[in-house]
Amino acid sequence: MRIGLTGGGATVDKVVHQAKQAEAEGFTALWYASLVTGDPLVAMAIAGRETSGIELGTAVLQTYPCHPLLQANRAASVVDAMGRPGFTLGIGPSHQPLVEDVLGLAYDHPGRSTEEYVRILTGVLRGEVVDFAGNDWSAHTAGRAVAPAHPVPVLVSALGPRLLRLAGEVADGTVLWMAPPRAIGDHVAPRVRAAAAAAGRPEPRIVAGLPVAVHDDITEAREAAAASSGMYAGMENYRRILDLGGADSPAAAAIVGDEATVARQLQGMLDAGATDIWAAVFPVGEDRRASVGRTKDLLRSLIA
Repeated sequence: MRIGLTGGGATVDKVVHQAKQAEAEGFTALWYASLVTGDPLVAMAIAGRETSGIELGTAVLQTYPCHPLLQANRAASVVDAMGRPGFTLGIGPSHQPLVEDVLGLAYDHPGRSTEEYVRILTGVLRGEVVDFAGNDWSAHTAGRAVAPAHPVPVLVSALGPRLLRLAGEVADGTVLWMAPPRAIGDHVAPRVRAAAAAAGRPEPRIVAGLPVAVHDDITEAREAAAASSGMYAGMENYRRILDLGGADSPAAAAIVGDEATVARQLQGMLDAGATDIWAAVFPVGEDRRASVGRTKDLLRSLIA
């Protein structure tokens, strides 16, 4: 299995330490939210210099606050600083309350906006001169783009049909959060793969993220999952994908149980169509360190 973890840390030093440890333990990737150390890209660039092969990806950077040309140039700077391939740019439109209430920006036409954004972004990252005038985003990049030293794959945070088509047709796949296996198998994988095939694109990646904990008391584990992930229940986009997956809450979507049960559920995600697992490990019980250690021990055994 290709299994990555949630990347993070309160400081750049902690981000770098975690990346070195995760690579030493055999994990294939770390996935960083947009608020890690305020902006994860600097920390990721430094972590990339201190590691040799682990993939470092964003899950995800918001599109609305950053022009796609600037986003592409930022990505090029990261891989240049890393000095190696292994940086993956996950982007998405985020959520209406965050964009409107926190950033004070209009969340109009998120599907159209994201499609225009990704077409500009991927064109620049592939070394093309982009001359595009859209409704939401425009770019005329001759002489204004920085060529990446290494390829930068782009994954779209796609939950609805339009963005799933975009993820396969234009980008390199999708990075998911809160999509249960049924939603992957019935809704995500068929759409993104069909779009890639129709466009003559390579087989797309489907990076599937869910909370994961190995714990014998499933009720206690779901209570802990509810405490750590309940915020997602109020976000419309996650609510729809949970419904499609047959989960009535984020806690119900979490992968919990003893070692055999969790291993079986993780395999179920791959059987449904995921190519990579993003395990957001969370602690259960009073001994948080032991809880996390038990979960990571299982994950390492599955990678091996």
